[in-house]
Amino acid sequence: MKRLTVLRHAKSSWKDRELDDFDRPLNGRGRKAARRMGQEIAERGMRFDFVLASPAARVRQTLDGVSEHHRLDAPLHLEPRIYMARVAELMELIGTVPDEMSSVLLVGHNTSAERLVAKLAMDDDTGLRRRVEEKFPTAALASIELPIESWKDVQPESGRLVELIYPADLAD
Repeated sequence: MKRLTVLRHAKSSWKDRELDDFDRPLNGRGRKAARRMGQEIAERGMRFDFVLASPAARVRQTLDGVSEHHRLDAPLHLEPRIYMARVAELMELIGTVPDEMSSVLLVGHNTSAERLVAKLAMDDDTGLRRRVEEKFPTAALASIELPIESWKDVQPESGRLVELIYPADLAD
């Protein structure tokens, strides 16, 4: 059994319109949400063996915020292919994760984050997948259990969505 957790970067700033999209930082609300998500991840006892993240500024700053309350002791791999990736590219990337890694955190962007979660998770009675398909807001986190022994065997609609956390659902 493997677990893939997908975290969408927190809210970014559009204040400087001249800034390249890749370099956009988090805004104040985004920094607060990243810290709050880190606190929630820690409270739920979530641990990761490996972190795959886009090198975009807003993703790195989201990880910094999360790390204020949750020690991400796992190796971090900043992967340029995550930025602007399509779901097929993310699936391919997931397939390259070393098999000794049981729990992986992938931190990236929408729409690929939302679509990846919807693609991997099977329909469920709780409506979690449907909720993701309706909206996967900034700083949202979804954790999927996958019935595989090797990451290269990941298949669409094979996983079970076991955690879905939206910042708006959390008390300050």
